[in-house]
Amino acid sequence: MFFTKTRNFNSPVSKPELKKRLMGSHVKIHNLDFEIIERDGSLLIIPHAEQEESIKTLPITHVDIEERDGKSNVTINSKMRKVDSGGPQIILIFCFFIFIAAFVLRLVDKNGDWTVSLILLGSDVLIFSLFLYRLQVGYFDYVHKVRNYVMAKADAISGSGSSAQVAM
Repeated sequence: MFFTKTRNFNSPVSKPELKKRLMGSHVKIHNLDFEIIERDGSLLIIPHAEQEESIKTLPITHVDIEERDGKSNVTINSKMRKVDSGGPQIILIFCFFIFIAAFVLRLVDKNGDWTVSLILLGSDVLIFSLFLYRLQVGYFDYVHKVRNYVMAKADAISGSGSSAQVAM
């Protein structure tokens, strides 16, 4: 879907070493703690948002590691939490219906007056632009920073510390 991001890369680090570097560590992004656990053979990076009072759209990230000749092929798949996905989906549906309404009004307008259609289309573009901006500074920012953390740990030079602070 629109809110799912996948990234594949190769790491010179072996699978057991990479799991050792990631397992049990905590990542702090924008004062929000993310914990890394193992479930069903893959690693999960889950946000701890129990104390959060503001509404945030957060990702759950799956890290799958396949070993090939002492090296690792890492797949990072981030998707929106189910509890957070309702609002963005409603906004997308709303914007889609406004766009369709503007298009239909333009087609059925006999007078050639485009004012209502253009107002609807302009408001649709404004709402969608604000929505995308909020996603970029919120949800996708978390996705990118979690991905960069995993990529840094998968680098051969990187250390094996148990916790890290990602730049705000």
